[in-house]
Amino acid sequence: MHGEATSTYYIICDSETVNSSTEMEAAFKVFNKRWQWRKKQRSRKQQKGFSLLVSHSSKHRQNFYSTMVNHIEDDESLTKPLGRCSVFYYGVGHMLNDITSACWFTYLLVFLTDIGLSPSDAAVVMLSGQVADGLTTVFAGELIDRFGHFKVWHLSGSVLVGVSFSSVFGGCLPCKIIGSNSAMLQTIGYSVFAAIFNVGWAATQVSHMSMVNCITLNSTSRVVLASCRNAFTMIANLSLYAVAFVVFNVVGAGTPAAVENQYRWIAYISIFIGSCFVVVFALGTKEPRLKLEAHVKGYVRISWMYWFKKILYHQVALVYVLTRLVTNVSQAFLAFYVIDDLQMSLSSKALVPAIIFICSFVVSVLLQEIKWTSQRLKGFYTAGGLLWVLCGIGILLLPRNMNAFMYILSVFIGIANALIMVTGVGMQSVLVGRDLNGCAFVYGSLSFMDKMICGVALFILESYQTSSPELHNCSPRYSVFSLNRYALGLVPAVCALLGVIVTCSMNLQTPTLVPLEEPLLG
Repeated sequence: MHGEATSTYYIICDSETVNSSTEMEAAFKVFNKRWQWRKKQRSRKQQKGFSLLVSHSSKHRQNFYSTMVNHIEDDESLTKPLGRCSVFYYGVGHMLNDITSACWFTYLLVFLTDIGLSPSDAAVVMLSGQVADGLTTVFAGELIDRFGHFKVWHLSGSVLVGVSFSSVFGGCLPCKIIGSNSAMLQTIGYSVFAAIFNVGWAATQVSHMSMVNCITLNSTSRVVLASCRNAFTMIANLSLYAVAFVVFNVVGAGTPAAVENQYRWIAYISIFIGSCFVVVFALGTKEPRLKLEAHVKGYVRISWMYWFKKILYHQVALVYVLTRLVTNVSQAFLAFYVIDDLQMSLSSKALVPAIIFICSFVVSVLLQEIKWTSQRLKGFYTAGGLLWVLCGIGILLLPRNMNAFMYILSVFIGIANALIMVTGVGMQSVLVGRDLNGCAFVYGSLSFMDKMICGVALFILESYQTSSPELHNCSPRYSVFSLNRYALGLVPAVCALLGVIVTCSMNLQTPTLVPLEEPLLG
């Protein structure tokens, strides 16, 4: 002003602390008074070129109020509960990952041993995929926090999953090229494509999970998004088992080549189903607005040490890893248990998992109607964990001549899985809160620990598969404690119990209580 070069400074007020025009005007006066005091402390030479454009005129004050009101309205729009369509479009975005993951954990070890690989070689293939997945989650999370573009990462990962997954179950490609079927070459060939598949899978998973906190600031809607995602995970698993049930009954098996043909059909159909839902997600979900605003405003990226210093981060991480151990280990050994230990029909390795996921789907949908608080998150997780402990005891003690009770146990396993998965992921959203520039790292680092620990656990358990006793000559009236029985019953039960203990020790902040604007069951 008065011919001097001026710089304009903007006053930024928190919308949660400034609630009226009177408070805004008071904040304006305080700031102006502080500026006048600083102005007296400077010499005229220092003040030149550094004056504040402050005016009490009605025009400038009106502009200031308008800016503040817009900021408040934008914040309120982001805390409003999401509508049904927004939740649906987000929920279907992980279908390709889920249906291929179900095939990975349920049938990979069975497939590899059926075509002639030893259990230890099959475990190496799975471990290679888990390690690649774990390393990629951290790398992808860091890049997403730096540059954003959730949908680009999601689409790129989905393409990689679709291209590579058919090679995991479609036969050993290097073996066909070289013309050799040695065990070492098969192990290397399957391990390479397992690693490529899991790289794409991790990029899709981290981008999709971390997107939740940048879509909305409403805490209840964040849990609803996680619940809807879990519901479609169940649909993906059910789709896989429906496909597997048809393929196992239509396509004959008997030779390694015929087995490969069975699983090749399962892989192709699964990829097609999942890809259709990826298209729906891409068309219906916009790039999260909160992340775009964070980059435009130049928010400082949150360092890793910020999270490592929080006790809640380590508690949530431990609960999430234990939860994934429960679901992944039980899913990997379920088919072995029902066929080898209980000696049920071959169709049961599709029917029993289908019952589990039907129950999980129903519970996941019902959980979307709840107003979530920290106490409810902890309470529902505790209920699911204790239910899994009871199911584990039942699996350990179930004799072969009562194998029909496995269908009843499947119902309760499905309920328990939904309770611990929905609330476990909900705890991550509470942990992140509004720290949006570190959300991808949180989800990526937790997924890294999940993949590495699950991979090692499955490798160890599968390596001892050959030490299981021969069960066909054992009395059907008694439960023989084989590796399959321990892996399906004892390991998940212990992990669930530890998860409950850690959950009860948490100090979760109570999220904002705003119910859904359009209940999904309404």
